[in-house]
Amino acid sequence: MSENVNDLLNMIEEAMEEGRKVPFMDSQRIVDIEAVQEILDEIRKALPEELKQATAIVKDRVEIIAQAEKKAEMIVRKAEERARILVGEQQITKAAQAKATEMLSAAQSEARQMRSSITEFCDNKLKGLEQELSKATTDMKTLRANLKQAPNT
Repeated sequence: MSENVNDLLNMIEEAMEEGRKVPFMDSQRIVDIEAVQEILDEIRKALPEELKQATAIVKDRVEIIAQAEKKAEMIVRKAEERARILVGEQQITKAAQAKATEMLSAAQSEARQMRSSITEFCDNKLKGLEQELSKATTDMKTLRANLKQAPNT
């Protein structure tokens, strides 16, 4: 009889139900003590095995939970590290963008200053050339006038 404990307990219930009723006592029955004793012995034999299985299941459960917790901790650590890296990269990117904006602004400012300086330089050169041309025109007019007034010899 190598049955599990539940089956054996069911057999005891059957033995009690099959037992003859004691006259005038509904809650008492006469049962085969030897049969019930054999079943109880089987239960005693089966219990240690089932207890071992239950203990093994609990142990496996504890180990599985421990492994899952370790894995979860590892995942969290990796996620935190990745987040730190991403934040660092984001800060580097922001710093680079800020530096690029600063450099662009400085380059635009320098370009405006250069345009202004070049415009001023060109304006001064053209003004000087205009003055020279004006003087040259005046000198030419004077020479022409003198030429017209000079006696023909």
